[in-house]
Amino acid sequence: MSRDGAFEEARTVHTLAGTPVIALTTLVAALACALGARAADTPAYPQGATAFQSNCAMCHGAAGAGVPGLAPPLLSEPARFASSPEGRRQLVITLLYGMFGDIAVGQSHFNSQMPEFARLDDATLAATLNYVAFDLAHAVNTIKPIAAEDIAAERAHPLDAAAVREHRKSLLAGGS
Repeated sequence: MSRDGAFEEARTVHTLAGTPVIALTTLVAALACALGARAADTPAYPQGATAFQSNCAMCHGAAGAGVPGLAPPLLSEPARFASSPEGRRQLVITLLYGMFGDIAVGQSHFNSQMPEFARLDDATLAATLNYVAFDLAHAVNTIKPIAAEDIAAERAHPLDAAAVREHRKSLLAGGS
């Protein structure tokens, strides 16, 4: 039963021995449905959601759908990248060091410059990547979340944005 149908049913008055009675079980079911929908809206990585909205949403959009001609959507590739060691590395180095130049995501091309976010601490960067991969791109929960230690390990080996783009090209050429 849909939430609206449940609420409609809850408003129906039934009688028991001539006394009006609201269908309480239906009302409880409707409330549970509404609360369940509310829980699904709560991100698994709230610190990452906050950092994303503050630092990423202006280019990638509040829901990560991207902005045509400006920034790619973050609704599929991050989940796929999170499932392999080199893909995870790509996520980390892209956020740490930025990237520029033409990239293709699906059938769309983007030729812009993503800034680096090395100024943010490792825990915030990890939470942001996990928000993108798990909350926006819906990576399966069997994939291990990115840890602050993963960020620190890549921070120890600085790259420039051109090297980040080249790593992405080699990653995609290898099928990841």
